[in-house]
Amino acid sequence: MSIKIGIVGAGQFAQHFIPLFNAHPQVKSVLLADLDEKKRTAAAAKYGVAATCATLDDVLASDVDAVALFTQHWMHGPQAMQALRAGKHVYSAVPCAASIEETQALVRTVEQTGKIYQMGETSYYYPHVCWAREQQRKGFFGDITLMEAGYYHDWDITSIDSRGIIAARTTPENFIKIAGSPPMHYPTHTMSQAIGVTGAHMMRVSAHGWVDHHPDGIYDPKVNNYANAFSNQTALCVMSDGAAARINEFRRVGHPGGEFMSVWGTRASLEYSMAGAVVIGHSFGDTRRIDDLFKLRPETHGGTALAQPVERLPREFAKLPNNHWGSHQFLADDFVRACVTGEHPPTNVWQAARYLVPGFVAHESCKQGGVQLPVPDFGAGPK
Repeated sequence: MSIKIGIVGAGQFAQHFIPLFNAHPQVKSVLLADLDEKKRTAAAAKYGVAATCATLDDVLASDVDAVALFTQHWMHGPQAMQALRAGKHVYSAVPCAASIEETQALVRTVEQTGKIYQMGETSYYYPHVCWAREQQRKGFFGDITLMEAGYYHDWDITSIDSRGIIAARTTPENFIKIAGSPPMHYPTHTMSQAIGVTGAHMMRVSAHGWVDHHPDGIYDPKVNNYANAFSNQTALCVMSDGAAARINEFRRVGHPGGEFMSVWGTRASLEYSMAGAVVIGHSFGDTRRIDDLFKLRPETHGGTALAQPVERLPREFAKLPNNHWGSHQFLADDFVRACVTGEHPPTNVWQAARYLVPGFVAHESCKQGGVQLPVPDFGAGPK
C-alpha cells in the first residue's frame, strides 16, 4: 500500500522533509503547496516534485491521503483540525496548538475522525533520548526519581551570531511582537525528553520565570503580543509515576544552544550536556563516558548515531539529508508507516498534548509567583 502526501509550506524547514517524503517507498506522490509561487516552484524543481498548488484548501480538495504542515506555529492547530475534518491524516511541525483549549479540541478531532495525527517532535529521536529509553526498558536506571531537561536558545538579535541573524529575518516587521512569546509555550523539546524516556506524564507543576530587561525589547510586556516579561522559565513537575521533572526553557542564556537531559535513578544515572555524556553508578569507579554512542556519523543515513535504530529506516533514505541530531528520517518514516498501517505513531496527538500542555500551565504558575497548579490530561490514546 502507498499514500499521496500534500506538503503545505515550502520554506527552509519544510525543505528538510520534502526529499524524505518524496523518496519514501510507500509514498506514491507528493503535492507541494505554498502561497509564494516563486518559492514553491523553486522547491518543486529542486526536489523533483511534479505537482504544486497555492493553498491548504487546494491540497484538501485534491486526492491526497495525508497532509504535512510546515506553516507558522500558530496556524498548526486550526490547519490540522481543518485537514482532519477533510478526511486527511496530518503531520505537523511543533507545537501542535496555541492554547490548552486548542490542544483539547485537536485531540477530540483526532478521536472523532479516526485519522492519524503526528507532531514532528525531534527530541523523541535524539540519540541520548533513544539510548536512555532503551536502558529504562531494560531496568538499567532502577527507579527513576528525577528527569532534568533543558532547551537553550538565545534570542540576542543584537549579536552577530547566526541565530540572531536568522531570528531577525524570519518575520522582519513583526519579529519583536512575536519573538517575546513565553518560553513555556514552546516546551516540547524538553517535555518530550522526560516523557519520552519514562512514559510518565506531568500531573502538577510549579514554575519560576526570570523577568527580562534586555534593551532590544523582545520581552517588554507592553510590546510583545503576549504581555509576557519572562525570557527564561524553569518548571518543577510532579510526574504520574511519582518522580519529579525539572524543565528549563531559556531564551536569554550564555550558551551555544541545544537540548540536554539528565536521568537520576536508584541504580544508575545519565548526565548529557555540552561536556558530553556520562553514565554514573554507585561509586566513582562505575562512572564511564559514552559520548561515542551519541556521535553522528555522516555515512549512516544522513548523520545518525549508534544509539539510534538506524536499521529500521528505508534504504532509500541512506544518502538523503537528515537534521536535528538525525531525527528527521525517523519522524518521516513514522508518519508514513502510521498512515499505511493505521497504527498511531509514537509522537501521536495524545503524546503531543502531554508535551505541550504542562508548559501552558507552567507559564500561569510563573505569573502567580510559582504556585503549584494541576495539569489537564486528555488521555493516553489507544495502546
